[in-house]
Amino acid sequence: MSGGVSKEQIEAAKQVDILDYLERREPDNIKRIGNRHILRDHDSFVISKGKWCWNSQGYGCKTATALNYLIKVRGYSFVDAVRELAGDVPNDRPEPEKAKPPPEPKIFALPPHSKDNKRIIAYLQSRGISRPLILECIERGLLYESAVYHNCIFVGRDEHGKARFAAQRGLAGDFKCDVDGSDKRFGFVLPPDFGKPNHSINSRNVAVFEAPIDTLSHKVMCEQGFLPPFNGWRLSLGGTSLLALTRFLEQHPEIESCVICTDNDLAGEMAAAKIAETVRVRVGGAVPPIGDDWNTALLALQKAERMKNRARSGAERGL
Repeated sequence: MSGGVSKEQIEAAKQVDILDYLERREPDNIKRIGNRHILRDHDSFVISKGKWCWNSQGYGCKTATALNYLIKVRGYSFVDAVRELAGDVPNDRPEPEKAKPPPEPKIFALPPHSKDNKRIIAYLQSRGISRPLILECIERGLLYESAVYHNCIFVGRDEHGKARFAAQRGLAGDFKCDVDGSDKRFGFVLPPDFGKPNHSINSRNVAVFEAPIDTLSHKVMCEQGFLPPFNGWRLSLGGTSLLALTRFLEQHPEIESCVICTDNDLAGEMAAAKIAETVRVRVGGAVPPIGDDWNTALLALQKAERMKNRARSGAERGL
């Protein structure tokens, strides 16, 4: 027994498919769209090809079981979820503890600036981003180094230039998160011809990415000839939420086409499907030529180019 449930009950609960459970217990809360299913009360929760992803929360499961659904989405404890699925729900058992209400929203404020940006410049250059592009972002107030932890701070601003969103990226490890109080309707944006003198913003195209570093990586790949030129807007969603894209299209009714450049993984695939179903403009798609995300692809292509140049140089010297 484990917390009042047997191994047999646990194994039985793990076998319950999420769609079977929802059709039996929440039939009015499930909606089919093509080959996918969504929840009416959480429309960013998508079930597809035996997997599920909750886009607004930024996570998913590779196996679409009812057990992880009850725990992750409905707030059940493990034992309560097993009992629910195994049919062992005594009448006198208390109701599963409901998820706590979300805390009051925090007031947004940008982290203090470091005295300089040396560390993030070196870090982003190590990730393949060109120095001129980094400096241009800093000059335009889209990027800076935080004072305490020396994180990269990518800033999303409204049409008046006011900071409304900020994504933090650590210089070591996998640390990344939004600054408290960030409004995901305002993504990190690079306008058309960004970095060029007298750049134009009269473009009818937008490319959509998950993270700011992917947005920058795509621009570098175009500049360095790894991809065809793209003279359009580049927008980071700050994850897989569609809030930034929805607002961007509202503010730019001239946009006619959207290139979906989300990551080449489950969350990116589901976000791409959601974008294709939601937006009013013509939609196309692009995936990183190597790996799961655009920065990984950029680093791989740059490394291959360096190796090719060294081989060519060696051949010319007769080595």
